[in-house]
Amino acid sequence: MNDRTIGRAGFLGILGVGAVGLFLAKDATGLLDRAIPSSLSAVVPTSGWRIYTVGSSMPTYDPATYRLDVTGLVGSPVSYTLADLKAMPRAEQVSEFHCVTGWSVIGVRWAGVRIADLLAAAGAKSNVAALRFVSAESPYDDSLTLQQALLPDVMLAYEMDGEPISRPHGAPVRLVMPQMYGYKSVKWVNRIELGATVVPGYWEQNGYDADAWLGNSNGFSS
Repeated sequence: MNDRTIGRAGFLGILGVGAVGLFLAKDATGLLDRAIPSSLSAVVPTSGWRIYTVGSSMPTYDPATYRLDVTGLVGSPVSYTLADLKAMPRAEQVSEFHCVTGWSVIGVRWAGVRIADLLAAAGAKSNVAALRFVSAESPYDDSLTLQQALLPDVMLAYEMDGEPISRPHGAPVRLVMPQMYGYKSVKWVNRIELGATVVPGYWEQNGYDADAWLGNSNGFSS
């Protein structure tokens, strides 16, 4: 599957596996003009994906010790193993992945847990209005409103294309939010904080939209 590159004329390229890019993001339409943090790295694997990291390396994990902590507005904080997550009702879907820099991957097969089932298992309180997804790749995080998180195609995924999610794609679990640009689909999730207000995420602090709807945010209009 080939990359489909549109816009972002100033996106200075993908330099190869492990290469570090210093980027200036400038949309070809002139609608966007914002700096991408110079710490951003880009890796180009196969199948049309481009893998970005904000840290010096991708997080690693031990399946035997991995825990997903759910904190905040819950009866009491809970910690799930990967086996616990797989014991919850399994959800499957095929959806598209769109990066705000202009490329897409079509027909991605995901499997995982719906956010509603995760919240029910955690005993979420009735005043929850937002979820903050924290990555093992510090300082990456992002948030969704409760209404956004409960959309029927949002999930915490542990499989991609019939296999356990690989390290470059966010193992062992990642958020999948198909209706928004990819920076909302946090990888390497190890904590979910339930709160009353949305906390601006890593990219929002760098000028990107909190509500990253496809074609209707970040200077694009459908």
